[in-house]
Amino acid sequence: MFFALRAVTVVAFATAALAAPKTNPDQCNENTAPFQIRLAYAGDKGMAVSWNTKQQLANPTVYFSKNEILNRFARSDISTTYPTSSTYNNHVVITGLKSDTTYYYMPACGNQTYTFKTARRAGSSTEFSFAMIGDMGTFGPDGLSTTVGKGASNPLKPGEKTTIESLMILKDSYDFVWHVGDIAYADAWLKEEKAGYITPVNQTDGGAEYDKILNEFYGQVEEISSIRPYMVGPGNHEANCDNGSDLEICLPGQLNFTGYRAHWNMPSAESGGVENFWYSWDHGSVHFIQFNTETDFPNAPDEPGGEGDEDAGPFAPSGSQLAWLKKDLASVDRKKTPWVIASGHRPWYVSTTECLECQAAFEPLLLQYGVDLVLHGHKHFYERHAAVDNGTAQEIDANPTAPWYIVNGAAGHYDGLDTPSLPYVPTSRKVISVYGWNLFTVHNCTHLSTQFIASGNNSILDTATLIKDRTC
Repeated sequence: MFFALRAVTVVAFATAALAAPKTNPDQCNENTAPFQIRLAYAGDKGMAVSWNTKQQLANPTVYFSKNEILNRFARSDISTTYPTSSTYNNHVVITGLKSDTTYYYMPACGNQTYTFKTARRAGSSTEFSFAMIGDMGTFGPDGLSTTVGKGASNPLKPGEKTTIESLMILKDSYDFVWHVGDIAYADAWLKEEKAGYITPVNQTDGGAEYDKILNEFYGQVEEISSIRPYMVGPGNHEANCDNGSDLEICLPGQLNFTGYRAHWNMPSAESGGVENFWYSWDHGSVHFIQFNTETDFPNAPDEPGGEGDEDAGPFAPSGSQLAWLKKDLASVDRKKTPWVIASGHRPWYVSTTECLECQAAFEPLLLQYGVDLVLHGHKHFYERHAAVDNGTAQEIDANPTAPWYIVNGAAGHYDGLDTPSLPYVPTSRKVISVYGWNLFTVHNCTHLSTQFIASGNNSILDTATLIKDRTC
């Protein structure tokens, strides 16, 4: 059975020099006020703006300009909700912008002006950095904090910063954030109740506790996602309901990527991909690719009969994702974007259980087209590998021909960190079990480096540089 695609990407509307109050078709009140604002690239001359409201909007509208006089607007008709959601997700794509340019913006009925910067022009050789996180949930009483319930471990130490706080402190050091799956962990609400971690509620509350935790996450991350593009990929916790085996009370809003599909608006329309599942974009000297390790390839773990067996997907006809990935990789102009960086949630080079189905599907294409770096989450620790060609390590400072692999699912959530298996796999070069995130810097066409940053105190715990022998 194929699922209908959710139309969350919108057509660009003409902008006009009109005063904001005259162009707002929705009556402003507390139910139309915007919150949970989030950005995503829409090509190098566009920006997707998403936000939530308590009621459906007839025409979600964003006002913007190069200065604080917001005399232009873009508009859509995308205002959607789903079962167990108390809010509506609104999406507008602003097109026709200039690359690498700062704009001021505000969703209609808002009372605060924000800024965003469009993507660097494809082919620009200017140095830039981006942040990478994986497996980050809500922080505070309903998520990771200084206390844990039964069956969880690794609470925050008193005074330690959360990953969101660390990212905010260092926000001027990166252009965008890439969250490579497992977002919010709201699906674990009943598991937390059973462990005595959060106050028990009626288990037939219609998904209210799930919705509460989800809204807390999007509210917490808004301070980042409203000022930096927040690119995302699908993880298993977007597909399932990890509530302690009481699957009979999982409601539709918690299953089959429902919330994930509604909340985000990634550049699939601009790159020929599918929804928020697989897509690509250019940024400076890099071609970035997000692929989907959960569904839509042979033996995918979250499809019926897969390892996860979450009864999720597929979201396109058989073979579509791999055909898209092959076409996308083949079309990359390596003179314009010499670097290719790809991400998928589940790793296949890692010192614990590997996703061998993912490896069989994706590794041949990543090798064939010379992808430089592959990022994964899913395992709740940090593990830096060598570059790897079918299990054979190539050192990253010696012009490797195979992709360099990094696993980082250590951004933090209620269940804590994982312990990798000993001995570590032969391709492993560094393992750290601390909450943290990666800062990647693309220096030029030959040098790309990373720093693993401990969220608790912003200290740098690991550094490494990939070196390629090519002419800039």
